[in-house]
Amino acid sequence: MHKRLFLHATALAICGLAATNAIAQGDTFKIGLILPMTGQQASTGRQIEAAAKLYMAQNGDTVAGKKVELIVKDDTSVPEVTKRLAQELIVNNKVNVLAGFGITPSALATAPLATQSKTPMVVMAAATSSITEASPYVVRTSFTLPQASVALGDWAPKNGIKKVVTLVSDYGPGIDAEKYFKERFIFNGGQVPESLRVPLRSPDFAPFLQKVRDLKPDALFVFVPSGAGAAVMKQFLERGMDKAGIKLIGTGDITDDDQLNDMGDGALGVVTSHHYSAAHPSPLNQKFVDAFKKANPGMRPNFMAIGGYDGMRVIYEALKTSKGQGGGDGLLAAMKGQIFESPRGPMFIDAQTRDVVQNIYLRKVEKKDGQLYNIEFDVIKDVKDPGKAK
Repeated sequence: MHKRLFLHATALAICGLAATNAIAQGDTFKIGLILPMTGQQASTGRQIEAAAKLYMAQNGDTVAGKKVELIVKDDTSVPEVTKRLAQELIVNNKVNVLAGFGITPSALATAPLATQSKTPMVVMAAATSSITEASPYVVRTSFTLPQASVALGDWAPKNGIKKVVTLVSDYGPGIDAEKYFKERFIFNGGQVPESLRVPLRSPDFAPFLQKVRDLKPDALFVFVPSGAGAAVMKQFLERGMDKAGIKLIGTGDITDDDQLNDMGDGALGVVTSHHYSAAHPSPLNQKFVDAFKKANPGMRPNFMAIGGYDGMRVIYEALKTSKGQGGGDGLLAAMKGQIFESPRGPMFIDAQTRDVVQNIYLRKVEKKDGQLYNIEFDVIKDVKDPGKAK
């Protein structure tokens, strides 16, 4: 009974806030950044927070006459916590924008609140295709798993890989990765004898990898969330799967720049498809990587960092364009259709889907200056999310 009253009161407070949000709130512009700063996905939170703070350090904390305030909250990757924090940020802190969202369930739990309060919600990490359809106020600056997976479905059959087993984390993005890789790979003449799904919480890859070894495919296609790639790589090598002639391929999550050096030389030669590598050869990216490392000694920016960095750019530019007028709707309108050069390469926010359109690169792990990097060797330009391209 108490819970129902609390939810009713919260809903009323949020609905009331939709009206007040339409009026420019004084001289402060607040961004509520909800991230997993502890727990399994802590590297995601650490990377995005560092990138957001770097963007502010480089571009100042005053935009269109408003002082920008970043309020960082740790949701520990638990959707109920994400939702509660979002409610508090909207009702108590009166944030102008919600941002962050390390995993899909957290983003989906928050989307109805963004709709009710007309608060733009910038998704900087979570990558299930359907997230932008959960609320008209969601804008994404990360990537989608269908975007990253389809490229490998084209590349693998052209490179002697005819039979692949898929291994994914059993939740939204993993199911997207499995579906879109498999569809494209089979369309191109490949075979997928088995599709394996690993629990998201406390995953044990060992029994699944043993099954793959017994099936003896040409390659294993993997998606696991950022931070879990090192565990897969370690167990893949311990089982001697590379020596058994099984190639490891997947989305860039498995050779995460944040962890790649710690994986050791066993990672050499692993081919992935993704939208960002710290080794992307552009002057803009070199400047970004150097500045990030200087501000965060011992850290190399990964694909989560670029989602956070570009997310801040989208927010800043929307605030400049709208001059702080029109509340959430004014900001949202100014986010749609933004086109710019990112450290990842050219990108834009599709005005219809509010999703990111960007280049997807094929990369191979190689050694450069004594360190491991994802070195790009091919590019598919201006990739829209295949989940929406239909």
